[in-house]
Amino acid sequence: MPEALKMRAALLEAQGKPLTIVDDVEIRAPGPGEVRVEVKHCGLCHSDLSIMNGTFPVGGPIVLGHEAAGVVESVGEGVRHVEPGDHVVLTPCPPCGQCYWCVRGEHSSCVQVSAIMTNTMPDGSTPLSRGGDPILRGVGVGAFAQYVLTTETGAIKIPKDVPLNVACVIGCAIQTGVGAALNTAQIGEGDTVLVLGLGGIGISIVQGARLAGASRIYVSDPVAERREMAKSFGATHLIDPTETDVVAHILEETGVGVDYAFEAAGVGALVDVGIAAARNGGTIVMVGAPPITDQVTIMPALMVMQQKKILGSTLGSCNSLHDVPRMIDLYMAGRLDLEGMISHRRPIDEINEAAEDLTASRGIRTVLDL
Repeated sequence: MPEALKMRAALLEAQGKPLTIVDDVEIRAPGPGEVRVEVKHCGLCHSDLSIMNGTFPVGGPIVLGHEAAGVVESVGEGVRHVEPGDHVVLTPCPPCGQCYWCVRGEHSSCVQVSAIMTNTMPDGSTPLSRGGDPILRGVGVGAFAQYVLTTETGAIKIPKDVPLNVACVIGCAIQTGVGAALNTAQIGEGDTVLVLGLGGIGISIVQGARLAGASRIYVSDPVAERREMAKSFGATHLIDPTETDVVAHILEETGVGVDYAFEAAGVGALVDVGIAAARNGGTIVMVGAPPITDQVTIMPALMVMQQKKILGSTLGSCNSLHDVPRMIDLYMAGRLDLEGMISHRRPIDEINEAAEDLTASRGIRTVLDL
């Protein structure tokens, strides 16, 4: 029978402080329907950074990291879909398959999604402790550590010939961005798209728009390097928002506005830009995770008359059990670029340096090797 393990982890003991590498975090054995995974690689996401710097408040010590891949180490009673030795991608939104939302095909609204906000298991407990004190399981995964404990549907089996140090970015960035384009917005062939913000999520939206057959993919980001990189992923028109009025440019280029505008930076003011840049009857998709104090200005009369739609998107409205294998297949077919998303690789000991890169908008994604 599996037993509790002590493991190495990057621990955030207080928000606004650097993470500390410790070797005495305890992770319990998997119970019925649970899986314990040995983490090999984990990307650093802006949501992790927002907890680190205090933008998203948390109430205790926490192990962050939620964009990960690894190898199943042990399973609990009743687990059927994976077994020890399987290679898996971890997901922060494991669908239960039985709740009100799952049976209606709305898997990213599953009751288990609350774990992203609570930083616990679905039942409110945490599998992590240190010296007898509980440690939170960050953003529904807690993967800046040697091991992760998750529900069976939180670990999606992938072929062993897919590199884990590449597959990990599917866990959050690719699911969120590509999914927002294909699932939430359901972009049609020939549609026009505006992506506001070109971090890992924004670049993934660009890839999703390209896969959907969008005719024009406008991108806006103040970082020149990111705009240039976006071209290789499918962007067709680059906008520097520090020199150009984005809305005026879009209206001049299209005459009516874009069919779809995506906010991908987690900035409430950019939703306002998206609303103004979308055509009458167009759709604005909120994908980034803004501070809880951010607000959006909506004029109801204009929304009624212009028939614009505003959609929220959690993890790209993905059913991870379906979408992770689909995205792996797209990668294997050469249609989805995962390697290009990864601009830096660092050992877990350099996690604070990786956070500095993300804060300074250097590159797209840093993958940490556990």
